[in-house]
Amino acid sequence: MLTIIQIPVLTDNYIYVLHDSVSGETAVVDPALAQPVLDVMEAKDWQLTYILNTHHHWDHVGGNLELKQKTGCQIIAAQADWARIPGIDSCVVDGDIISLGQHQARVIETPGHTSGHVVYYFAKNQELFCGDTLFVMGCGRLFEGTAEQMWTSLQKLKALPPSTQIYCTHEYTQANGKFALSVEPDNFQLQQRMIDVAQLRLNNKSTVPSTIGEERATNPFFREDSRSLQKKLGLENQSPVSVFTELRKRKDSF
Repeated sequence: MLTIIQIPVLTDNYIYVLHDSVSGETAVVDPALAQPVLDVMEAKDWQLTYILNTHHHWDHVGGNLELKQKTGCQIIAAQADWARIPGIDSCVVDGDIISLGQHQARVIETPGHTSGHVVYYFAKNQELFCGDTLFVMGCGRLFEGTAEQMWTSLQKLKALPPSTQIYCTHEYTQANGKFALSVEPDNFQLQQRMIDVAQLRLNNKSTVPSTIGEERATNPFFREDSRSLQKKLGLENQSPVSVFTELRKRKDSF
């Protein structure tokens, strides 16, 4: 069994602690801060084995060096980011497999938000740790990559099984959903989902994880083939990349 603990930090970040109960190995995904992770290790009497970084931004790697110093863990991150992520021990590329006890994660390269972004997909568990590539009803800003790169990256994730759990690293859901409604106001599933999201946030509860199936139904960045969305944008019968590019442009100024 893979135990997943979600730790809210900063304003809207999530850190994920993953623990394999058989081997006792533990990994943390994108530790913005060290102390909240150390607190979980102490409370659970776990030993940190790995850090899995998705990309180089400070709010995903800020705890790397302190955690490595205090636990002796190994830091795994993208080959493309070897010079930008502090403390890397092992560099990975697309298709590499990482083992956490009996659980295996496939590395998928997803450039767009940054040029070296990767995600970690546990196929057997159908769990995806996707950093800032995919959000609930949204996707990451294009800081280093092109719209075409990000669209291609998202297509890789969209093709995963519908029941795949999406563990993104920010609580952006309510704002993302408002934008989604602005470009697809007649989407009934989206309308209903926003009601659920509002209730969760009212009770200060996380909206993460989502699933690939839910995102296919409600995330505009997975819905470039929606006729109603295309019509709203004035981009009927345009290429998927053109629709995505316009969506991302509008979201940036929403």
